[in-house]
Order: sequence, then structure tokens, then C-alpha cells
Amino acid sequence: MTSIFTHPISINELGWKSYFQQQLTLDDYDNTVVGRIIAHHRSGYIVCTEEQEFHLEHHAQHPSMTVGDWILLDNEQAFVRLLERKSLFSRKAPGSKVEEQFIAANVDCVFIVCSLNDDFNLSRIERYLTLVNESQAEAVIVLTKSDLCLDADEKRQQVQNLDPFLIIEMVNALDADTLSGLASWCHQGQTVAFMGSSGVGKSTLVNSLMASEIQATGGIREDDSKGRHTTTSRSMHKMSQGGLLLDTPGMREIQLTASEDGLAETFSDIEALIAQCRFSDCQHSNEPGCAVRAALDTGSVDSRRLDNYYKLLREQAHNSASLAEKRSNDKQFGKFIRSVQTESRSRKKGY
Repeated sequence: MTSIFTHPISINELGWKSYFQQQLTLDDYDNTVVGRIIAHHRSGYIVCTEEQEFHLEHHAQHPSMTVGDWILLDNEQAFVRLLERKSLFSRKAPGSKVEEQFIAANVDCVFIVCSLNDDFNLSRIERYLTLVNESQAEAVIVLTKSDLCLDADEKRQQVQNLDPFLIIEMVNALDADTLSGLASWCHQGQTVAFMGSSGVGKSTLVNSLMASEIQATGGIREDDSKGRHTTTSRSMHKMSQGGLLLDTPGMREIQLTASEDGLAETFSDIEALIAQCRFSDCQHSNEPGCAVRAALDTGSVDSRRLDNYYKLLREQAHNSASLAEKRSNDKQFGKFIRSVQTESRSRKKGY
């Protein structure tokens, strides 16, 4: 296995913070080694400690883990326990599967990458912002392919109109000079993640920040300006500024779950209007004293943004309910299995 990092590496360089230190006991200091999951593949995880990297296989008794997690290991490199996360990004698994899928853990800042060509989509940016805001990580909107866009400044303003406090960087991933604005989020101890749909230039941006070919890249399809999806696994890499860069595969289907706080922060303007409606059960159609309808009439709220808010609100409510029902069913099934096993043991003892 080719090492991702050069060893030895200090725990602080791996992103260790007091938040995790406070979870250790005296026994942990004496009998365990701290490691961080720096890559997640189908076959298992790559774990990095201060001294080495090694492969940790998936095990049914392990908790669900993902890249960025901190774990404790014994002296034989066996898993001991998972440390409580500072942040966690998850989504409903793609397709019809009723499962929660972890994306990344313990991320400090997320670069939400969106291209300025034909793939530019404000509603998709709002979806990613909801995920990031829910996790309490810091969001930076990175608008790529500025060299291929004739109205880049206008599109940047459209993104800024979503929230006057949004941090936005407009870059050409192939021009290192345009990436200098990203450096302040990439210093030692910081973990930066990338989010964005396939083809927006994440892999090219990763390679430029790393000054090396960490991720393979694909060309742009001429028919729809979308790049070919190239990243197939999640992994962390050390940047020249000292921070850790985490790239995630292009995610074409991101569905929200349990994101009430993230939605409230992303659409704080709309939720503030809803609170001003005369009636608490206002449906925002023809009711008198509806602040939402008044804002639509004056143009202070965009109908696209309002429609997307309701769409994401319904989606997260539906997915959260589905996952809650599945967890309840799994719990009941587990109880049933245990009762059958207990009954079986009782019968054997009776003979």
C-alpha cells in the first residue's frame, strides 16, 4: 500500500483538536493509539497514526464510520472505539434504499464547488448549503471555470443574493493565481472538504491546490458542458499550506435527512417572513396578512427560492420519517430475533 502521508506525522498535522482530546481517559492514554481515517474504499478504511498507515477492514461489529473519523486502536491495530464527531455530513442513500449514508466527518470548512458554465444552478447551491449549515462547518462557495463564462460577475451576484454574508471565491482551477483566496482555509490543522455535482471541476481544483495529480480528471462533454465523473473514493491529502484536503465523489443525487436547522439557516429570510404571517397556520396562498405573499408581490423574495425551500422542506421531512420508521422496524426485528434465541436456549435447557 502506497502511503498518503510522509511519516512520522504529528497528530496536530492530522487535524487533532481539544474537542477530541477531552474525550480521552487516562486508560486511553496508556493503552491506545489515536488514528484518523484518511480514506474510505469499498474494501475498508485507510487509518493514519503518527507512525504509520494501514488498512482496516469493514467489520459488522464496528460502528458506521467514514473518512475524517478519529478512532482509538490497541497496540495490535485492532479497533477500540470511535470518538464523538465534531461534524458529520450525511445524506439519504441514493436511489430507493431507505438508509443514511455518511459522507465525511470532522470537517472544518466545506468548499461548495459550482461551475459557471451551463451547469450553474442556484437551487443546487442551496441544497449543499443546507447540508453544510446543518453540520455547523463553515461554507465557502467556489465558482469554477470563470474563464469559460461571459457573465461570471452577474452569476456571482446571484449567489451573493442568497445570503449577503456568504463567502464566495471565483476561480479558474487551472490558474494558480486565482486560488490564493482559498489559502486562509487551508492552514495546518484544518480539514477542508469538497462538495459539488459531477463535472464542476472538483478534481481539477484538488490537483491545482495540491500542485500534483491527486485525482484523475475528465474532459467536458460538448453537448451539456458537464465534465465526466472521475473520482471514485474518498481520501484526504496534505496541502502545501499544511491543511488536509478531502475530496468526495461527485454526488448526483443528494437528498436531505434531519436537516431542520440547516434549512432554517439557509432560508432564514423565508422563515423570518413565515413568522410574520398573521395566522400561525398560514398556507401562503390567499390568506389575509400573509407576509410571504406580500414579499413575492414586491419581489423581495424570489419565487424560485421559495419553491426550492418548500421542496427541500418536504424532502427532508419525508426522508427523516422513512429513516425513523426503518430504525423502529429494525429495532423491533432485533427484539424479535433476541426473543427467538432466548426461547431456543430455554428449550434446549429443558431437554
